[in-house]
Amino acid sequence: MKKKEIDINEVIVKNFVESQRPEDPEIRKELDIGYSYDGQNFEVFEVRPRWDKPEEIMHNSFAKITYVKSKKNWKIYWMRGNMKWDLYEEFPSNITLENVLAVMNEDKHGCFYG
Repeated sequence: MKKKEIDINEVIVKNFVESQRPEDPEIRKELDIGYSYDGQNFEVFEVRPRWDKPEEIMHNSFAKITYVKSKKNWKIYWMRGNMKWDLYEEFPSNITLENVLAVMNEDKHGCFYG
């Protein structure tokens, strides 16, 4: 049986998301951060109870990071109010995932964290 290969990009995003999560476990019950990964795309989302049905947990995506193999670069998208992904224009396509996460963390235009 072959060991599962570690995807370094997923480790990088997992560490980033972990650094963004609230420290207090009580706050995490009301607002947390998570991500999903399908091998090419990462989606970063808020995790929170639905306002009118607190027992129902919602995942609200706010950032999508995509690797374009043909160009060997990363693109970052943000979720608009109309629930459509929009390319983050201020970000020049860059080779490293770390640079993408730094731009997202800076959030100069309030697209990701409001």
